[in-house]
Amino acid sequence: MSLTAALRRFPRQAFLWQAFLQRATIIAILLLASSSALAEPQSISEPKPTSEQRQAAAEVADALRYGHYADVKLDDAWSLRTFQRYLDYLDPQRAYLLYRDVEEFRQPLQTKLDDVLYDGDLEDVFALYQRYQERLEARLEWILAKLEGGLDYAYDTNERLIIDRKDEDWEHTNSALDTLWEKRLENAALSLSLSGQSDQEVEDALRQRYEGQLSRIRQTNAEDIFGVFMAAVTSSIDPHTDYLSPRQGESFDIQMRLSLEGIGALLQSDGEYVKVASLVPGGPAEKAGVLKPADRIIAVGQDNNGEMVNVVGMRLDDVVELIRGPKGSTVRLDVIPAESVDTTRSQVVKITRDTVKLEDQAASSEVLEFKRDGKRQKVGVIKVPAFYVDFDAWQAGDENYRSSTRDVAKEIEKLKKQDVDGIVLDLRGDGGGALQEANSLVGLFIDRGPTVQVRDADGRINLYGDTESGMLYDGPLAVMVDRLSASASEIFAGAIQDYGRGLVLGSDTFGKGTVQVLNELSHGEIKLTRAKFYRISGESTQLRGVEPDIVYPSLLDAELIGESSLDNALPWDTVRDVQYRHYGKPWRYLETLRARHRDRILDDPNFVYLQRQAELSRQLREQQTSVSLNREQRQKEMDAIEAEQLSLENQRRRALGLELLDSWVDARGKEVEENGGVPADHTTEKDDPIDRAEVLESAEILLDYRELSQPS
Repeated sequence: MSLTAALRRFPRQAFLWQAFLQRATIIAILLLASSSALAEPQSISEPKPTSEQRQAAAEVADALRYGHYADVKLDDAWSLRTFQRYLDYLDPQRAYLLYRDVEEFRQPLQTKLDDVLYDGDLEDVFALYQRYQERLEARLEWILAKLEGGLDYAYDTNERLIIDRKDEDWEHTNSALDTLWEKRLENAALSLSLSGQSDQEVEDALRQRYEGQLSRIRQTNAEDIFGVFMAAVTSSIDPHTDYLSPRQGESFDIQMRLSLEGIGALLQSDGEYVKVASLVPGGPAEKAGVLKPADRIIAVGQDNNGEMVNVVGMRLDDVVELIRGPKGSTVRLDVIPAESVDTTRSQVVKITRDTVKLEDQAASSEVLEFKRDGKRQKVGVIKVPAFYVDFDAWQAGDENYRSSTRDVAKEIEKLKKQDVDGIVLDLRGDGGGALQEANSLVGLFIDRGPTVQVRDADGRINLYGDTESGMLYDGPLAVMVDRLSASASEIFAGAIQDYGRGLVLGSDTFGKGTVQVLNELSHGEIKLTRAKFYRISGESTQLRGVEPDIVYPSLLDAELIGESSLDNALPWDTVRDVQYRHYGKPWRYLETLRARHRDRILDDPNFVYLQRQAELSRQLREQQTSVSLNREQRQKEMDAIEAEQLSLENQRRRALGLELLDSWVDARGKEVEENGGVPADHTTEKDDPIDRAEVLESAEILLDYRELSQPS
């Protein structure tokens, strides 16, 4: 039986979901373009809500009210939030609709969306979308008319363009929107010009961009409109509750079976851009090492010489369709690196599409050797990309089915034969997976006991854990986590920390502590938050995640990635703790361990870079609220930012004896080519220098812990 079938047949056991459910909700139907209108709306063919959609709306209302984990009240206050969220989905940059448009629909919708859902009375909802679409079409036609006449920007103005207008007021007049769009168009042209394109190339690129948006918006149908509205409805409750249209449900099933042929990256919207939310462990993109979370994709090309299609402003599901393709084919992506605040600096990367197989996510291990006090010591490192299980083989009763626990057990046996002095379990980037695997994996390191509490929507608490006596490994243990470690990873790390079984190292985890089930509707499906995870200590993993015992600086910004960055995330809370034993007391040694850690990384080039780059990225994000429309000033600002980033990178490279870079943009390519200059017995081809530095330091900390807790 497939995982999807298992979810539907066993709703109470619906905790066995794949890793992508641990990520931020991806709203595939959100329109990404930002625009406004030139004249009053003209009547065009209007999609109408169908009887199936009316029925589905009522079913969603019942599901939210009676089936959601939270005490959902579909009242005036909820309606007000949802109305605002619908506007945010349609016009996040306040660049299409006018103040009078919003006010016209405020009275019939603002406090009445609960009735709209229950009654299936979707006419006004569709009419508001229609007004938005008319405004957008008129604005795109206005832009294309200007492009037809040719652009003659001198780029010598002293004006600036606000980057994010989500908190701005709605404009009252078309002339005000014209002024805004003059700036937006000038900024788009300047960005392309600064990237080295000629005036003609700039005009051609912009024409392609806006003609594509106009063509796509004119293909809008009733399912698109209903999907956007339902996204506003469900996400007003929590970020992981989601309506899936019949088309999205089919795509969901494909992903659940992990048979999707593509690059192995989860995407989400980010203003006009499509952003990499995370990489599928063992997928083509992760293996190639050319993409990172928060990278923005601005163009997609097929094969080695195919035309690059500009995807700025393109809706998410259309971008996904461009990137998806048959196994063995090549896709080219023009990418703005995550750490870049300058949208003119991009790189084209090539990825060969493939199918993500279970074996690609298998646990693997290596042994690191260190010389301390004249003695050789060895630390085993086990990488666990996901909490996976071959559900079909398991359901069929195959005694040799593959799972993360079974594969980790094999790696532990190999490491024990090599007499390692400790084991580091690397869960960085592990978005979770099967709950049963989190339980059984903890069981390798404890002698039976609880691992997690699950409270359902009715307030009942079920306790899950390891029921088998004995432990496979009882030696020194450390667990590495980062901001992308989610759900099952957080359950495992939290249990190890609560039991005192080992150290947790890295950065705060994602904070995904909720459980979703998939319910069929008469039209589409709803992914509904039904339960919440709690550690055996009683603390929820929701929102706050797991806080490491020793914290590493992170380039993954917690304000942009993680549960706390998502709107309407459910709160952190506690339940009663359960009885459990302590296998050790790592907290006794934390002060000493942290002091030794600080001393070691004080002059470590990679950790120094990590700390300074994280701080620089935060400062730049806070400072870059607008961009100059003056070419000379814009170039100065770009050069200053890049000079700071290049200086940091070259300081690191100089200390490691690596070749210095002439341009900071070259750094990403060098990461793929180099192993970071660490000793030969501590390198692997696919690790980048920062990742490797964290692994080595985690092993050092574990050896310190072994020395302090098990003195000879």
